Amino acid sequence: MATDSLSDDVIRFLSEGTRTGKLGYVAADGRPLVAPVWFLVEDGRLVFNTGLDTAKGRALQRDPRVVLVVDDEHPPFSFVQVQGTAEISVDDPDLRGTATRIAARYMGAHRADEYGARNGVPGELVVRITPQKVIAAFDVAD
Repeated sequence: MATDSLSDDVIRFLSEGTRTGKLGYVAADGRPLVAPVWFLVEDGRLVFNTGLDTAKGRALQRDPRVVLVVDDEHPPFSFVQVQGTAEISVDDPDLRGTATRIAARYMGAHRADEYGARNGVPGELVVRITPQKVIAAFDVAD
């Protein structure tokens, strides 16, 4: 199934548990790179934090084209691939809030503030991916 937006079943899959996204982006020399990211779905977009001076941060400033894949590696296997454009916010007013919401998902509510404080600081970016093409396959081994 291919669409240009996140359907309800795709959002449900992306939001379930603590699945890590695999972010594909383009290095300065044109090589494709992949890095794991913690993310949320908010307002029809995928949202994550990264440092301004990290490989991801530098690459997204140079070329906003990305792909994010999330999979369930347990039978009957499922995946979602989101191809899109990354919007980078350097001085996002909700930086700490975003970092805290992401931390709550992956580390639990009891550690959300701790990780939000650690990751919601100057030098961190909020990245929002606007989907352009979404490919999903659920229960592929059924």
